[in-house]
Amino acid sequence: MTILCVRFQLPPMYEAALPGLLGLLEEFTPVVEALPPDGALADLRGAERYFGRSAVELAAVIRVRALARYGVDCAIGAGPGPMLARVALRDARLGVTRAVPEDPDGIAEFLAGRPVTALPGVGTATARTLGEYGLDTLGLVAAAPLSTLQRLIGAKAGRELRERAGGLDRGRVVPNAVSRSLTTERTFGLDELDPGRHRKALLSAAEEIGTRLRAVEKVCRTLTLTVRYADRSATTRSRTLAEPTAHSAALTGAAYGMYEALGLQRARVRALALRAENLTPADRAAHQLTFDPVDEKVRRVEEAADRARARFGPRAVMPGTLAA
Repeated sequence: MTILCVRFQLPPMYEAALPGLLGLLEEFTPVVEALPPDGALADLRGAERYFGRSAVELAAVIRVRALARYGVDCAIGAGPGPMLARVALRDARLGVTRAVPEDPDGIAEFLAGRPVTALPGVGTATARTLGEYGLDTLGLVAAAPLSTLQRLIGAKAGRELRERAGGLDRGRVVPNAVSRSLTTERTFGLDELDPGRHRKALLSAAEEIGTRLRAVEKVCRTLTLTVRYADRSATTRSRTLAEPTAHSAALTGAAYGMYEALGLQRARVRALALRAENLTPADRAAHQLTFDPVDEKVRRVEEAADRARARFGPRAVMPGTLAA
């Protein structure tokens, strides 16, 4: 085992702890790839030789240090490559590292009975297409003729899927910083027609995005809205904000504006997602001062609400509409 995929058990809206946890991993290897909001990949090939311990043994040390320093437990998957480590993480639980066998036969057996969607990057549309032809597990995909897969999902995608289903992992860990975007989604239990409920979901999502941005001391320049419908189609709209911000009221206004511009009439909406993009440090962003005392008051209230949420939990303070 050389690659670890780690998922930290972070409280909701607590990305502020992730950079420190990535630093913990970097004590063992400089090859760490962030997987926000709560995960990371670490390549321990050099660390295994340096410390004289296997990746699974080092995973136990990482878990103890995360608990001791941050009070955060984690689930860890280990494998010969990034893809296999991420698949192993699906079976991992807190306190136990799930490792993929190293030999080719063991890898094939580990993957064989899993659904196609167990592979990172394989979505529901691809899985549905393959399922229509009885190719619903990785073992069946690996055994299928290459020409069949290429006819169903394309030449390049078919070849890559067959290789990965057979356990061939060509991926590598690419060191990076924490992602330059934040995403949150609100899914309805039933396909929702009521615009009032759509707006309430957008308010909740914008409040969460704003709180998360302020927690990591970032502002966003662009906000993207994705509306997913009952027929699995989706509409995406982006808006560049007047100024980079983490102010929940500004984010909510932008989200409402994009939603209203779509002109949806009795649309059966399944989910709404907001993504804050082009993140930059808050201390580098300019804010246009105004003579409006209400704006200043709202921002002070927001700061106080953030302190209350940090102490008592994310639902300690919320807009009255959401509390109702």
